[in-house]
Amino acid sequence: MAAAMMAADLAPTGTLRAGFLGTNPVQGKVDPKTGAVTGPVADLTQELARRLGVPYKIVPVADARALMDALKTHSVDIGFLAYDESRAKEVDFCNAYALMSNTYVVRSDSPIQRAADVDRAGLRVGAVRGQSQQLFLSQNLKNAKVTIFEGEPSTSELEKMLADGEIDAFGANRQRMVDAAAQSKKLRALPDNFSAVEQAIVVEKGDRSKIEAINHFLDDVRSSGFVKAALDRAQLNGVDVAPAR
Repeated sequence: MAAAMMAADLAPTGTLRAGFLGTNPVQGKVDPKTGAVTGPVADLTQELARRLGVPYKIVPVADARALMDALKTHSVDIGFLAYDESRAKEVDFCNAYALMSNTYVVRSDSPIQRAADVDRAGLRVGAVRGQSQQLFLSQNLKNAKVTIFEGEPSTSELEKMLADGEIDAFGANRQRMVDAAAQSKKLRALPDNFSAVEQAIVVEKGDRSKIEAINHFLDDVRSSGFVKAALDRAQLNGVDVAPAR
């Protein structure tokens, strides 16, 4: 597809507008002072816009629900989101660009040593509603009980909930859990993972031309080493380049 045709399809307003989960460091980080976005989302959006010959705008959103709604209302043209079957009923997923590992954080003195130790009767596992980790844990834990939180707890809140026995472990992406443990001697991130999920670009449901154009772009930036370089620059823990399909 010629660049002009791709631009008309992917950036109908003349600006490529990309949404991402503003609190997910695996996708990108927002500078609290300037609002500037860095990370894989920024690198991929900038490169796609360059190839289309259009300017770009990156829009942080609160959560997956807000991102899918933004696509439906045409507030953004593309989005960055972890794959989940339930989400795929509302938006179309292009091929993955990265694999994100998910693990638990526990009290530093917890007897829990591995991810498999968590799925035991009587244990309570925290996760944020609607995040890919909550969806996975709610579907796959057979013995432990999942406690669902409405928002992302701070490091101090995690400390208190784990110390008070409100939960025994908290599940999120590895980068978040490693960051929390680095901020507190009372917390420990487990050395292994309970799942790995694809990070992908999503578009409005039912537009095959957009999917084909973005998949072509992603195939190229994966094979050229562009995605790996973006992940390396972001210094992400537990994130790898997704294999080609």
